[in-house]
Amino acid sequence: MIRKTRNGPAKKVRALNASSPDAEGQIRIRIAEIVGPKRFKVWFRNATRLSIADGILKVGVPNLFIGSWIENHFSDAINSAARDVLGRDVRVCYAIDPVLLRQLRKSQLNSQAEFVHKHADRGAREQGAGVNGDASAARPPLRFKLDDFVVGPANELAFTIARHVVERPGQAYNPVFFHGGCGLGKTHLLQGIANAYNGDGNGSRAIRWRYVPAEAFTNEFLLALKTGKLEAFRQRYRDLDALLIDDVHFLSNKRATQDEFLHTYNAVCGIGKQIVLASDAHPRMIGQLSESLVSRFVSGIVVRIDPPATEMRCEILRRRAAAIGRTVPEEVIAYVAEKIQTNVRELEGALLKLVATANVAKCELSVQMARHILDEHLVRTARILTVGDIESTTATYFGLTPADLHSSRKSRTIALARNVAMYLARRHTTLSLPEIARLMGNKNHTTVLLAHRKIDRMVELDLDAEWIAPSGPQVRKIREVVARIEEELKPHR
Repeated sequence: MIRKTRNGPAKKVRALNASSPDAEGQIRIRIAEIVGPKRFKVWFRNATRLSIADGILKVGVPNLFIGSWIENHFSDAINSAARDVLGRDVRVCYAIDPVLLRQLRKSQLNSQAEFVHKHADRGAREQGAGVNGDASAARPPLRFKLDDFVVGPANELAFTIARHVVERPGQAYNPVFFHGGCGLGKTHLLQGIANAYNGDGNGSRAIRWRYVPAEAFTNEFLLALKTGKLEAFRQRYRDLDALLIDDVHFLSNKRATQDEFLHTYNAVCGIGKQIVLASDAHPRMIGQLSESLVSRFVSGIVVRIDPPATEMRCEILRRRAAAIGRTVPEEVIAYVAEKIQTNVRELEGALLKLVATANVAKCELSVQMARHILDEHLVRTARILTVGDIESTTATYFGLTPADLHSSRKSRTIALARNVAMYLARRHTTLSLPEIARLMGNKNHTTVLLAHRKIDRMVELDLDAEWIAPSGPQVRKIREVVARIEEELKPHR
């Protein structure tokens, strides 16, 4: 097998058997070549453990958010590395490894803080800050604008609120919390608001604003803490008219950062300045998030963004085609919109692949061509609901972490959450009982069987479920609990 290295000629690679003891090590080496040594050091060296069994590559991670970050940003690299080493495609799943959490605690602060310090220019590109009317203080515009946002029933309320936030910051709605699945426009709205503050939407009044992902906020805080520059950090974030934080779920289980953000929130919102937040989940569905923050987030307006309807998807494709200067037949647009229904990024990616294929083949786009290319694309990129997805969503609902479900603890809350996760894994995956048991902390397969029977019977009898949440004791119908978690799992399918 021939592969290309990052900065050198092609090398010949011997395809290894999945059961080979060298396979995991070779995959890690290949990942490092693909993503580069700096990113590998920060996100993989001490934060992952690879194992291969039954044709599945399991990526062990210390917590939900490192796992989510690696899956969202490096899944292609992991798949490519596994394919290069093993000579075939394998399924990849992500699971919490409690041992890694203990190992990571000592190294995480220094490695990630040093990464931010050495890549300050990268941080500047990924976030924005500016003052309306002061070109010297403004960074280059962020990518997205509100004028380019395609509006439909799924996001009309969110877009209307974004416009109000631009026209009357800190007055109409405050705070604003957007939530929804990946690729549905949350980042577009936040960056669009920020760019509108740099325009003339607010007359001559200067708007001091800052847009930043929660991960960057966390890393900046860690760096300021390490270097003794907390006052400068606080002044940078608290002397604002508008603060826009993306991917708020990244703050989960980070107590020190949550405390700092709570004070930042109070300093900005407490004097009537605007705060806009975005997350993949509703505030109450973010596990290990302090009740103080949750109560503040839900005190304003919380808006869910749903997947776009067919006409919205068609309009998104038309605009994307116009942006790249390519005429795409309506029947092709309709076909693509019918095939891809949940994620806008995947929708646009499919269109770009069709256009690129037509350019290489020097032929016109047609439905027949789209059917041939897109069907293959969907087979290769189809999202498989994994046990890791179910564990993460279930744990978040009950205010736990996936590591809690893997532990031997048997408190009422953990036992109920573990049973529900096993029940859902049995219902929504094709894995056998032993496979589910192994992926959920090397439990016995009879544990999964008994958990499924217990929850199934509770659902059949319409019984109540009782547990202790961070906000206090909870009592709800088990049907409602299962239905709510299944609703949250829909974007993963």
